[in-house]
Amino acid sequence: MRAEHGDSGSEWKAGPHLRGLGRSLLDLLLPPSSLDGEAALSGGLSAAAFARVTFLDDPVCDGCGLAMAYAPPSNVLAERCLSCLAKPRAFGRARAACVYDEHSRALILKLKHADRTDLAGLFARWLSRSGAELLAQADAIVPVPVHRTRMLTRRYNQAAEIARPLARMHGLTYLPDALVRKRDTASQGGKSAVGRKRNVAAAFAVPPGKRKQVEGRRIVLVDDVLTTGATAEGCARALLAAGAASVSLSVVARVTERQARPI
Repeated sequence: MRAEHGDSGSEWKAGPHLRGLGRSLLDLLLPPSSLDGEAALSGGLSAAAFARVTFLDDPVCDGCGLAMAYAPPSNVLAERCLSCLAKPRAFGRARAACVYDEHSRALILKLKHADRTDLAGLFARWLSRSGAELLAQADAIVPVPVHRTRMLTRRYNQAAEIARPLARMHGLTYLPDALVRKRDTASQGGKSAVGRKRNVAAAFAVPPGKRKQVEGRRIVLVDDVLTTGATAEGCARALLAAGAASVSLSVVARVTERQARPI
C-alpha cells in the first residue's frame, strides 16, 4: 500500500501487488476480456493479439539477440552479428522475446505507464522461453533499476515486476537492489545511439553493501526493451566492476536495425 500526496491533499492508492490481488479475485467472479475485446487466452491477450506479436526464434545473434538470416554452420558454436563482432558489449549474451513494433509497444507501454502490472507475469513467461539458455546458466536475476524520484510517480519498476516472477520460475536468486540508478537520467526516447550512451554514462552502480550479492555470480539482467543497448551496457559494466562473473541480458522486445524510432 502507498499513500500519494498531491495538490488536492492526501489520496490513498494501492500498490501494484495489492491491485494484482484484487484483479485475481475479480477474475474469479468476472472472467477477464482481452485487451482487444475478444476472448482472453492468457495474460489478457486474445488469439488474434498473440498472432500479431512477432516472436523471435533461432537463429538470432548470440551477442545482442538480433534476428539472423540463417543458422550458423554446425562447427560454429555461437553466431554473432557484424556489430557484435566489431564491438563486443559488456553483457556477454542477449535474448529478446519479440520484435519491438506497434503491437508489442502497445503492450509494454500498458505495463510501463498504465498500471497493467498483470502483464508482467505474461512477459516473464515470454522471457522464460526466449532466454531459457541464459537462465539455465545463471545464478541470479537483476532488474534494470529506476531512479528513486521516478519511483515516486510511477510507483513501481516495470523491469522488476517482470524479473521477480521470472526468478521464481527458474529458482534463481532475485536481487532487486543489487543495482541502483545514481542519476535520474532524461528519457532515452528520440536520442541517437551516441546520445543514449552519454545520457546513461556512469548512471548505474552496485552499492558497497550489495557487492557480496554480486561477486562471482552469473547474472541475467532484465529489461523491457533493447534499443541501442546503452542502458544495458551501463548496467553490465557496473555489475562486472562489482565482481560479477558474467552478465547476460533478457528483454521483452528488441528494436530491429531498421527501426529508428525508440520508445
